[in-house]
Amino acid sequence: MNTSARPYILVVDDDNDIRNLLAEYLAQQGWCILTAANGDEMRAVLERDTVNLVVLDLTLPGEDGLVLCRDLRAHSAVPVIMLTARSAPLDRIIGLEMGADDYLCKPFEPRELVARIRSVLRRSAGNPAGEHAQRLEFGGWTLNLADRQLQRRDGVVVALSGGEFRLLKILLEHPNRPLDRDQLLSLTQGRDGDSFDRSIDLAISRLRQKLGDDARTPQLIKTLRNEGYLLATTVRKL
Repeated sequence: MNTSARPYILVVDDDNDIRNLLAEYLAQQGWCILTAANGDEMRAVLERDTVNLVVLDLTLPGEDGLVLCRDLRAHSAVPVIMLTARSAPLDRIIGLEMGADDYLCKPFEPRELVARIRSVLRRSAGNPAGEHAQRLEFGGWTLNLADRQLQRRDGVVVALSGGEFRLLKILLEHPNRPLDRDQLLSLTQGRDGDSFDRSIDLAISRLRQKLGDDARTPQLIKTLRNEGYLLATTVRKL
């Protein structure tokens, strides 16, 4: 188990040269770097050490990065930045749906990866592992910020991807206030959008389905023409 106050970053990549170059560069930023070449090695590191962030390559032998990210998200809230040679928007959306916190296409500028890591670490700093559970109650639902669980009033637990959790959390932090796509992209993913980016719309649609909010006449997450989206309910902190 690590005892350093510095963040621990786990780099998972099957390419030995890339893995070592990334480890060396990231270590120069003052972080403690751990490495793994595949899913088995990644799990072994996570069982042994407390990791603050995982840099995960999408294309791995055996279990690929999407499978590993999904499995990791099922029992851990550790942030994940996915690296991939695939640049299609659908691949990026799938990566975020599996629970990745950010997505970077190869080849990339190492300084951009550093900036992404710092941004994700800042976003996750308010909810460190081991923190007492903080819950937000709204419209018959409760969102637990410590373990990312969404629970219905009758006790049913609904699974959320990393992107869905971040989006719902932002909406709950700004109830009854319109937020446009650019604001939601910036707050949830730390980046600007473009006119063709519909990842927020897709995430809102999935979130509505999980909340049982009819897309034709939504009562919780309303669409405001030319303004964006609004969470129309009272939020209570528990």
